[in-house]
Amino acid sequence: MHVTPTRSRIRLRAAAVAAALGALLLAPLPAAPRAEAASTVTNAGFESDAAGTATPAGWSTYSAAGQNAASFTEAGGHGGSYRLSHWSASAYKVETYQYLSGLTNGTYTLSAWVRSGGGQNSAYLALRNCGSAEQRTDLPVTSDGAWIRLVTSVNVTSGACTISINSDAKAGNWLNVDDLTFTSGSTGLAVKGVDLSALKKSEDLGGTYRTSAGATGDPVAILKGAGANYGRLKVWVNPADGYNDKARVLATAQRIKAQGMKLLVDFHYSDIWADPGAQSKPAAWTGHSYSQLTTDVYNHTYDVLNALKAQGTTADMVQIGNEINTGMLWPEGSTSNWSQLGGLLRSGISAAKAVSSGTQIALHLANGGDNALYRNWFDNAAAQGVSYDVIALSFYGYWHGALSALQTNLDDISARYGKKVMVAETAYPFRLDSEDGHENIIDLSSELVSGYPASSAGQSAWLRDIMNVVEAVPNGRGLGVVYWEPAWTAVTGNGWDPTDSSSGNGWENQALFDYDSKLLPAASWFSHR
Repeated sequence: MHVTPTRSRIRLRAAAVAAALGALLLAPLPAAPRAEAASTVTNAGFESDAAGTATPAGWSTYSAAGQNAASFTEAGGHGGSYRLSHWSASAYKVETYQYLSGLTNGTYTLSAWVRSGGGQNSAYLALRNCGSAEQRTDLPVTSDGAWIRLVTSVNVTSGACTISINSDAKAGNWLNVDDLTFTSGSTGLAVKGVDLSALKKSEDLGGTYRTSAGATGDPVAILKGAGANYGRLKVWVNPADGYNDKARVLATAQRIKAQGMKLLVDFHYSDIWADPGAQSKPAAWTGHSYSQLTTDVYNHTYDVLNALKAQGTTADMVQIGNEINTGMLWPEGSTSNWSQLGGLLRSGISAAKAVSSGTQIALHLANGGDNALYRNWFDNAAAQGVSYDVIALSFYGYWHGALSALQTNLDDISARYGKKVMVAETAYPFRLDSEDGHENIIDLSSELVSGYPASSAGQSAWLRDIMNVVEAVPNGRGLGVVYWEPAWTAVTGNGWDPTDSSSGNGWENQALFDYDSKLLPAASWFSHR
């Protein structure tokens, strides 16, 4: 992510932002009587009854208010001719469910293709009455009309389980569900991370952080308590303000590891922000030949990682470059010269593995919904013999497209290259106005993702849905999600430009601490599965 002082004016849609999503987790609908006994899902594609059936074969419908007609089959399936829909012209609560029995105890995963117009009080898939805690996955807003695959996993201990599709909706709200499977196996995210690169400077300049209850505390501990298990730190070579250099990274890494979290180190190979539009060489490397730059990359990477190892905070994962869509260390390492870019990447990877062979290597691009970009880039990396473990993406919905595009890309590249995938950067605003007077990166309602308001609820829903999409990557290749700069609050002097102490922060409305420095509800999603 490159924060600039100008407003980004990328408008994804002209659609108006939907009403606030409201409560994200409501109490379950009243328990319904068991109606169907089977060990596999019956009528999983809703093809048995054609359109207009309120209670499809194999399924049951329940509504305390007698609104069963809000659940029905209709034409327009994901894989077949028909789908299940929830809709009513008036507010409604309805559950469509199927009871499975004769199951061998163990972990199971429900998979389903879904669409939703959003706006419901709640709309989710659930696995309940399984002998363990109920598990839910909320439906994302799919205003582009594309289907998205979701998963929900549960531990069955009673030989039975109920698959449940739930809506607590306002008039006109709708959802579609189709092509369900229920198979052995579990899901979850190994990486639930936070980028804490701006934290040290913030605290040195007087920034404070509080729990959701208002108690002042260590922000690393507060985020860990919310469920974050990874800390990400960027490294600049010789930054003008001295922050994000080797010494400051070492200090914050100690705090991350002291909380029992893992460490992701993000090398920019620059003195300032590196991103698809700017990959400037460090001043100290200016004029160096390509051959010398490969040595520079090796020495810098080895030096930082070895110092981390020496203090007992070995990096668990390392990014060799940041958002390197167009290469790094321009012009020598541009994608217009893949032979040289490949050599620079191999040099950094070699240094990281020399320090710790167990450290995972990630290659990180932006524009996470652009499958053509990723195919072209990683095909070239493969041709250059670049070895890595993880494909990392930046995905900001207000810039990078629909959630369905992210899912398509994640599914494709994880299979095509046989790699784990993760969203290494995402964020969303909880309000639009600025706390420090500096124009925010996202500050107009027209810039928002349709269905996700600039509110606490909208921010929570965004992080939840990004995590759900990554969790659904097939074959367990969805590694996790890192929230970008959740602690970069408005503190005088901690602006976007390290060369200008008077520069402002255009990001405080996307942090995970509000304008009273209190932890926002979105952080609670780190503890989900």
